[in-house]
This record gives sequence, C-alpha cells and structure tokens, in this order.
Amino acid sequence: MFAAAGGLLSYGPDFADQYRRAASYVDRIFKGEKPADLPVQAPTKYELVINLKTAKALGLTIPASVLARADEVIE
Repeated sequence: MFAAAGGLLSYGPDFADQYRRAASYVDRIFKGEKPADLPVQAPTKYELVINLKTAKALGLTIPASVLARADEVIE
C-alpha cells in the first residue's frame, strides 16, 4: 500500500475482497466448470487510505469530509 510506505494517499481496489471473490472461482473450476466460460470480474470495492503524517510534513490540511470517507487514516 502506497500510503503505508509514506505516500500521501492511495486509492485502489481492495485486494482482500478480490482474493475472497477469486476463491469462489477456484471452487467453480474444481467442480468442473471451464475457466473460459467464467465471466471476467472487475473490482467492486475500492479502498481510500490517507497518511496524515505525510500531509503534515507537506504542510497540507486534509478536509474533515475527506477523512470521514477514508477507509483507513494513518496518523
């Protein structure tokens, strides 16, 4: 995760959710379905992470409305 490594923020797919959804595909393949017959799945859950320590170092103030929407805030 970019923000955990010191970046200001990161926004992208929730990988844990994608792994859970992939497990159902593996189950379907083991039960005999052909992988070519399975539909492609796009991410449905995204994650916003904000690093307040980096924001402070850059002299930025993150609005409370943005912080409220964040899935994780690193202080």
